[in-house]
Amino acid sequence: MNFDPSTYRTLADAVLVLHLGVVVFIVGGLVVILSGARLNWMWVRDMRFRVLHLAAIGYVVVTTWFGIECGLTTLEQSLRVRSGQLSFEGDFIAHWISRIMFYEAPPWVFAAVYTAFGLLVAWSWLSVPPHRLRRRIPHAN
Repeated sequence: MNFDPSTYRTLADAVLVLHLGVVVFIVGGLVVILSGARLNWMWVRDMRFRVLHLAAIGYVVVTTWFGIECGLTTLEQSLRVRSGQLSFEGDFIAHWISRIMFYEAPPWVFAAVYTAFGLLVAWSWLSVPPHRLRRRIPHAN
């Protein structure tokens, strides 16, 4: 399927925003879990939320260890190439989101930072254990 270049650029920008959302979910999720535990927010112990959060950082850690580029990064770059962009030329918001998310460092730095963050998330399972889902049984009148 072929679109015009502006469509590919728009799709690339949408993937970039989605990618930022995943980063915010991973980083912000840990902050919310730890803060929510202190504030007695029961929803931060929801098993579905916690499994999704652990899986997200787990994916980041494992792909980094094996030197695999994030699927969202690969998709965004592919869409940018199809739009005719060789380097980032997007609009103002996409430009700054990209500058915030992507920076240069040796691969071992990313592996160390992501692994340390993943260990913090794993530690949060011990310090703020999730609750198993319970089905509500309607009370008989």
